[in-house]
Amino acid sequence: MKLYFSPGACSLAPHIVLLASGQQCSIERVDLRTKLTTSGDDYRAINPKGYVPALQLDDGRLLTETQVILQYLADQVPGSGLAPAAGSFERYQLMEWLAYLSSEVQKRFQPLFTPGTSDEARAAAWAALAAPLNHVAAHIDGRDYVCGEGFTIADAYLFTTLGWVGFAGFALDAWPALQAYQQRIGSLPAVREAMRKEGLA
Repeated sequence: MKLYFSPGACSLAPHIVLLASGQQCSIERVDLRTKLTTSGDDYRAINPKGYVPALQLDDGRLLTETQVILQYLADQVPGSGLAPAAGSFERYQLMEWLAYLSSEVQKRFQPLFTPGTSDEARAAAWAALAAPLNHVAAHIDGRDYVCGEGFTIADAYLFTTLGWVGFAGFALDAWPALQAYQQRIGSLPAVREAMRKEGLA
């Protein structure tokens, strides 16, 4: 397999999961401005959507969309704890969180990273993130992980999206539970290794 990534982008989540699960996978960096890979290929010819992550399987097939790739990777190592068994109620709870993180958290960051966004629009975008961050913080408070008693793919996704707060020039000071969560998940070996490989630590 090959994971196409850009440092700190959504692709960090599957990168973490790959390392946590011990699956063999090469990685190739994508410049999201030029749409070129490290090897000089036009990334849009690989993934017409133009964004990361994309996971190329050994037979050449391609998967995109973070939450889909995360579930695929977890299902390659059943019993790892990265995701509950397919068909179980706990699996649907995990899927609920993946969908929420994608639609209500990740998407609200977009204006903060769009070139030319005015200061007013940035402030409005950050204010719009308060409600979902309040919801996540209330859920995390008193828990070590998003789902159950151990690290799952939902944690890889949440850790990745919360990391964008600093990149956008803001802070999680209003959410101590999220600050503690970031420190806790960030100390895990697979997370530290993924951050190191992407030049983020």
